[in-house]
Amino acid sequence: MRYLSGYNPQIISQIAELVDNNKLGEHFLSRYPKKHDIRTDKALYDMAIALKNTHMRQSDPLSKVIFDEKINLSHHALGLHSYVNRRQGHKVKAKNEIRISSRLKHTPFELLQMVVVHELAHLREKEHNKAFYQLCTFMLADYHQLEFDMRVWLVAEEVGQLPYA
Repeated sequence: MRYLSGYNPQIISQIAELVDNNKLGEHFLSRYPKKHDIRTDKALYDMAIALKNTHMRQSDPLSKVIFDEKINLSHHALGLHSYVNRRQGHKVKAKNEIRISSRLKHTPFELLQMVVVHELAHLREKEHNKAFYQLCTFMLADYHQLEFDMRVWLVAEEVGQLPYA
């Protein structure tokens, strides 16, 4: 249960009990009855831009939002953000990209949305500090619950109990 380290031991034991009884998949189906239908990079980009335009109009523009096959747990991430500065004459232009693990093509919409919100928040706040998490909860009120659910999802994936793989 490495994804749940730092959480209350009582909560960890509840998740362990679900795993032992082979009920973790059922738990997810009751909370999130279906997976999303965002399968293409364009659909992902459109979703990210809609979120950005709703909550972060003044932040730097995004040049790319894609699903990336290469992101896995060796990166210790489900999404990555990158900033490339280009110099054109006397101007420096930043190119912001978000890459989301293609593993998230088969998750509930809310969990995909949480990862996109997390990466969008990095446009303003580079570090995981108080302001960063305030921005995440501004964009997605139940951000912390969804982050926990994503961790439980990773546990379910690790033990082979994903509901709609």
